[in-house]
Amino acid sequence: MKDILRASIAILIVCIVLFIVNDYLDKSSGKASSDTVTIFNWGEYIDPDLIAQFEEESGYRVVYETFDSNEAMMTKIEQGGTSYDIAVPSEYAIEKMKENDLLLPIDHTKIPNLKNIDPYFLDLSFDPKNKYSIPYFWGTVGIVFNPTLLDGQTFESWETLWDPSLRGQVLLVDGAREVIGMGLNSLGYSLNSTNEKELHEALEKLKKLSPNIKAIIGDEVTQLMINEEAAVALTWSGQAADMMSENEELDYAVPKEGSNLWFDNMVIPKTAANIEGAHAFINFILDAEVSAQNADYVGYSIPNAAAVELMDEEVTSDERFYPSEEQLDNLEVYNNLGLEMLGKYNELFLEFKMSSN
Repeated sequence: MKDILRASIAILIVCIVLFIVNDYLDKSSGKASSDTVTIFNWGEYIDPDLIAQFEEESGYRVVYETFDSNEAMMTKIEQGGTSYDIAVPSEYAIEKMKENDLLLPIDHTKIPNLKNIDPYFLDLSFDPKNKYSIPYFWGTVGIVFNPTLLDGQTFESWETLWDPSLRGQVLLVDGAREVIGMGLNSLGYSLNSTNEKELHEALEKLKKLSPNIKAIIGDEVTQLMINEEAAVALTWSGQAADMMSENEELDYAVPKEGSNLWFDNMVIPKTAANIEGAHAFINFILDAEVSAQNADYVGYSIPNAAAVELMDEEVTSDERFYPSEEQLDNLEVYNNLGLEMLGKYNELFLEFKMSSN
């Protein structure tokens, strides 16, 4: 009897050890178990309370990681070290991920809350019929400014950034598409231009902006504007909304020459380990109350029409962040320019940054 007991205990110990080892190997190799949903998102881009709510309601455990650029996100997914179940790329990155066979098609029958999305934001050029992506947030690129530190400038035009009175007062986001796009737009060109002459003109005009530039930076722009350490910044609408919530003196404008209209969508990478969990998370986020809460926390505009109905009308009627269709028609979505042309934009941006030091 003792021998049987000893054998049973030995078997139990072996099973426990194997379970622990397998769990460790899964985690160290980036593999997720069937009760885990691994999410790859931009920083500060979801209300943490919603993650806890999803875990409680669904029974899944969420592993949450962040990235700071579409390129970094795509590289990590391509390498395949971690089995991300959800990622949140921008529109041009979605096109590129489709080309590189990095995405799984989404089963719309598993996402009944898709009905909440405004049709305006569905079936767009970068993902016809939303085969691979579901809308998450959207917004614009524009100028946040502090009228109390300025001499009456309103920034209806990009040209105002070049005003000599702004010497050492302008912050720029550290993004090639945003800055080169601004230069192109200021000349009346498309921010997706591949014309060498137009790109060169944009670079030369940007170099003339150098005396006005205080810094070319990342997320630090938010605190600098809140603390009134700079008067003007090129930024995204949601980031501007965050600044304005902390400093009521700030305002935001999208210049009349046009700018970028961007979309961030949820996708399921081809390396996903929990496809059912991914669909469950997407459907959860599209719930009207969940989406409204997320928008209140993040500050960006949402494509969820049902959620908009639940939000403060003072927010959703503000055309700086929820532009009219007429205003939207004057904006452009970033195209996937291809590796060679994207490299060209990065080269021009680097040359501009070096000239601004």
